[in-house]
Amino acid sequence: MNKLLERIATGEILISDGATGTYLQDHGLDAGGCPEEFNANQPEVVRQMAADYFAAGSDMVETNSFGGSRYMLKKYGHGERVEEFNRLAAQLARDAAGEERFVLGSIGPTGELLEPNGTATEQEMFEAFAEQARGLEAGGVDAVCIETMSDFGEITLAIRATKEATSLPVVATMTFDKGPRGYFTMMGVTPAAAAERLSEVGADVVGSNCGIGIEQMIEVITAMRTATDKPILTHVNAGIPEIQKGQIVYPETAEYMASQIFKMVDAGAQIVGGCCGTGPDYILAFAGVLRS
Repeated sequence: MNKLLERIATGEILISDGATGTYLQDHGLDAGGCPEEFNANQPEVVRQMAADYFAAGSDMVETNSFGGSRYMLKKYGHGERVEEFNRLAAQLARDAAGEERFVLGSIGPTGELLEPNGTATEQEMFEAFAEQARGLEAGGVDAVCIETMSDFGEITLAIRATKEATSLPVVATMTFDKGPRGYFTMMGVTPAAAAERLSEVGADVVGSNCGIGIEQMIEVITAMRTATDKPILTHVNAGIPEIQKGQIVYPETAEYMASQIFKMVDAGAQIVGGCCGTGPDYILAFAGVLRS
């Protein structure tokens, strides 16, 4: 069995990392810039990001490859560098991880809609996900984390492409917002339906990330746990961002989120980490609570 899945199977609560984009923006990434380009042009920053999260207490980190598909990279003129950027992202995180800690290869949405709602065909999108997954595997990741998804058709293609193109386990997470009728993705998928269907199509770990603060995420994870016996991962925003004096501010502090972490675990999450607005200080706070 894969070493990460073996560790998960013990039932231990594992700590993931915090935000990639937030960290890179604090270390020189310009607004609107290409994060994946840092893998080639500023590898020391990307390697240090992983090292900082591990030093804070992460058992695993994600690669700097969220927008590493050909669809996203071609917007920056890097459509032919998919394998390179993903392989480098994995290698840099692997350098910091060593042998005892884990690397998740991040795959985010393509930014395209499948036919008939958009112009992307299933075969084209499948090939794009497979290409990205192969690059991540070549760089040495332990698993792939397909994340921040809203459309079940797209995430299903990503899971299938990763499984067919590599030998890697798959973590699959979707993003939910709360409306008058409860929690849904932008494409109308509920947390319980997501957990059930992601399990059915082959995800080894399911979950939710981004979009909401920790109190709402606890409700989402509670609903997901009713529909699956798969391990659950969550990466939680530091609240819903606000504009204060022209700056984007995330309102939930590391201390507050850490105070809620056991509620997240009780709801059913086995792997917990941060998303937008969180950094190594948040992971340090999580670890301080979970390992005390």
